[in-house]
Amino acid sequence: MSDTPVIGVLALQGDVREHLVALATADAVARPVRRPEELAEVDGLVLPGGESTTISKLAVLFGVMEPLRARVRNGLPVYGTCAGMILLADKILDPRSGQETVGGIDMIVRRNAFGRQNESFEAAVDIKGVEGDPVEGVFIRAPWVESVGAAAEVLAEHEGHIVAVRQGNALATSFHPELTGDHRVHRLFADMVRAYRAAESL
Repeated sequence: MSDTPVIGVLALQGDVREHLVALATADAVARPVRRPEELAEVDGLVLPGGESTTISKLAVLFGVMEPLRARVRNGLPVYGTCAGMILLADKILDPRSGQETVGGIDMIVRRNAFGRQNESFEAAVDIKGVEGDPVEGVFIRAPWVESVGAAAEVLAEHEGHIVAVRQGNALATSFHPELTGDHRVHRLFADMVRAYRAAESL
């Protein structure tokens, strides 16, 4: 078995191309995923930033929501950035009408918590498990995590708010590391996928 994992990016809406580039830099085979048959072929999946309500509705429309929930429950490594973090939350504090989540992380998330588009900012974020200097995080209409359950591990905070969380094979950040050229978070996720593949092959 090749050591190179195949990692998909849910390509329904959002900054898909940037994640594909970041994953390729992290020594993964990266491909867009829109349909259940494409989801079935990947070892891990990124849920990109964008508009969480739109992504969830399109996931239902394309028939990928239920298979995705099932694979996440069964241990598929998944990484959500910004809107992707909202999609991985078991609960949203202020959901919009008809908004669904994939779930997978025992956390409560507040949408647009850091402000509107014109209040976007960058900040250095020290992330547990990422060696070296802090990661430069790009926050665009970013959520934050109000609280986490016992199974979830807080990896980073910014100004007292939780902005990175991991639970088992699920990873989520409020910010967009794919927009900075620093791909260490994607490398961390690719390593999670490799460990999952190795365990699956035993």
